[in-house]
Amino acid sequence: MSEDGQQNFVLGFLIALIALVIFSVVGFAIMYKGGPGSAAVAAATGSSAPAATRVDPPSVVISSPAPGEAPRLAEVTETVTVTIPDGASIRVINGVVNFYFATGSADLAPGAAEALAAVIKGVESGRKAVVSGFHDTTGDAALNDSLAKKRAEMVRDVLVGLGVPANRIELKRPEVTTGTGNDAEARRVEAKLVD
Repeated sequence: MSEDGQQNFVLGFLIALIALVIFSVVGFAIMYKGGPGSAAVAAATGSSAPAATRVDPPSVVISSPAPGEAPRLAEVTETVTVTIPDGASIRVINGVVNFYFATGSADLAPGAAEALAAVIKGVESGRKAVVSGFHDTTGDAALNDSLAKKRAEMVRDVLVGLGVPANRIELKRPEVTTGTGNDAEARRVEAKLVD
């Protein structure tokens, strides 16, 4: 083997070894961070933070439609929590649907239609939906107030899109628009039923 051939062999071997190390590190990182789904969750929520998801087991009622009846949404009957650091999430507690938002965003978490199924059912039975927006204490108060309203309008629009008449939905500005809890809990919209 000539000297050039030996150098090419050594160079090729080193490049292959470096590529193997890089692929191993990347593979390990993907496995450690939660797999390819983690990147999709982060991209879907607009979060650049690594996605850590905690899901409490939901109790969902899925009913088959009666003959001649339209299919219904699955109904969330117990607390469902999906938490993504500084991302959108939904929590249903005692019939109140809480939508949590990422900083500066009005994007809803996936599953809004299922979470709102009980509210939709209540409106169909003659009750009224009340939607209220809250914000955290960071940043400009006027911008926060405007963003809280935009988020509440987003939830209202989802309800209307799911067939709830607009006159059965009340956008109600709370007396105190600063939400309770930490910043992530404060950035929320509540949707509930009233008589």
